[in-house]
Amino acid sequence: MRLALVEIRNFRGISYSKILFNGHNVIIGDNNAGKSTIFEAIDLVLGPDRLNRMPVIDEHDFYNGIYMPDDNNSNQIEIEVILIDLEDEQKRKFNGNLEYWDQENSKLLAEGDIENVDKANIIEALRVKFIGKYDLEEDDFIGETLFSSPEREDGTYSKFTKTDKRECGFLYLRALRTGSRALSMERGSLLDIILRIKELRPRMWESLLDELRVLKVATEPALGITDVLTDVQEALKEFVPSDWGDAPILKVSDLTREHLRKTLTVFLATGKDGYHAPFHHQGTGTVNTMVLALLSMIAEAKKTVIFAMEEPEIAIPPYTQKRIIHHVRQKSTQALFTSHSPFVLEEFSPQQIILLKRNNIGEQSSTYVSFPKHVRPKNYNAHFRSGFAEVLLAKRILISEGSTESILYPAAARRLSEIAPNEYHSLEAMGIAIFNAESENNVPLFGNLFKEFGKYVFAVFDEQKPENLKIIQENVHCEFEIPYKGIEDLILTETADEILIKFYQQLLNNNELPTHIAKANNPEDINEVKSFLDTYLKWSKAGRGSSEIIALCEREDQIPQTLREIIAGIKGTLDSI
Repeated sequence: MRLALVEIRNFRGISYSKILFNGHNVIIGDNNAGKSTIFEAIDLVLGPDRLNRMPVIDEHDFYNGIYMPDDNNSNQIEIEVILIDLEDEQKRKFNGNLEYWDQENSKLLAEGDIENVDKANIIEALRVKFIGKYDLEEDDFIGETLFSSPEREDGTYSKFTKTDKRECGFLYLRALRTGSRALSMERGSLLDIILRIKELRPRMWESLLDELRVLKVATEPALGITDVLTDVQEALKEFVPSDWGDAPILKVSDLTREHLRKTLTVFLATGKDGYHAPFHHQGTGTVNTMVLALLSMIAEAKKTVIFAMEEPEIAIPPYTQKRIIHHVRQKSTQALFTSHSPFVLEEFSPQQIILLKRNNIGEQSSTYVSFPKHVRPKNYNAHFRSGFAEVLLAKRILISEGSTESILYPAAARRLSEIAPNEYHSLEAMGIAIFNAESENNVPLFGNLFKEFGKYVFAVFDEQKPENLKIIQENVHCEFEIPYKGIEDLILTETADEILIKFYQQLLNNNELPTHIAKANNPEDINEVKSFLDTYLKWSKAGRGSSEIIALCEREDQIPQTLREIIAGIKGTLDSI
């Protein structure tokens, strides 16, 4: 079983949303685009224990906080999901509630299309929904989950029970923000999920509380605490003429089951000497490995598991992020993630990445990421982490036409922000990711694509013919044309002479001059230095030579004027929008 569709109305920051899933997916989008809200919505429908919370919903779960029904609108929360790829046992259990799903057109068959049920692209589907509303009579919020089909004669629907939900195997892993709660007994921890799946309801609470109620603390006379408490008791008797009984004692009696859930944790042996320490005090590698092991146990305990996991990258190193994603996908029938990590996104094809947007009236839209036909799969894989992933996760993009430029512009912006912070900002501070289009011909292609993704697109490029410049201008928001045929010409023409000579001296002193390039006969002759650097910079095209030259600049006027104008122009544009 896997999730095919979720449709949301009037829930939190979403007035309306409809999202299609095609298997394992990762959801991306700006902050407050509603990524977590989607998982919360699905959990209201499919989470076995979600409706146990009291209250199930409150005022803040309604869009814009409007929950009171009126003549024009019930203002109720409605969340509906469609599940497909049902196991045979699930088909038998939900036989009276099944409908048919058209996989090619991603929609349910209408009653008039019933003759199409035998087609290869038509499969059984289960549709269920959550309804949340404010009850005027009870002056309270109520919520329930129902089958969406069939409708009864009186217009009502049968309940989708907790037992029914357990058949779906939906698990929302909020707790995986770090490994620190994985083996705790808190609700929603990985250990708690395993115990719930195995239907092991711990019976230790009552007996443990009984033991704690009679447990006395620090009663030895030598400690002196009992004497102090006795004195307190006697002092009270002077003011209250009644029999207060025995002197007070220290206990841990006010612990409740909920307190114990937050207090109890698993201790692991740390060495051969038998000493045990809390699991979250173990090394990062141990904790991460343990998280993987617990996820495996969850998957193996269920025939069908739909994982929904928020930001698995938090507090976890990149290689472990990739292991978790790979492992969870292998073990589950469907794995859904939200993420801001390029290492997570790298594990998904573009067709599995869902980009969310939300407008100012709460309407949420989603699109699957796709790339131009000229982007071959091998290039996609090779450049994804440093290119596409960062673009997808950023709001603003600066497209450059080569690797030298993609290193130079961030370095120039950073150096200028250090020298004159009131006039310039670094690209990072402006929320800009730089993307190497690898040629000037690709600049308009990627510009158009990123604009479709809802990004604000800048582009910087060498001098163009008028017709080519027009094409670029039509496909980006803001463009900067440098008045040179190459970035090397810009560096050598506009950088202060003393900086170029200083850079050459550094190469000379550090024995970093390439043997195949003729040295300058006179290291102080700027013309000879420029001749050398022209060859050197073109030879080290993808190297950091240009950015290292900029790093040597100590004054604003030592940095090429064109670079200063571009960085200032980007800041000015963002300040005006």
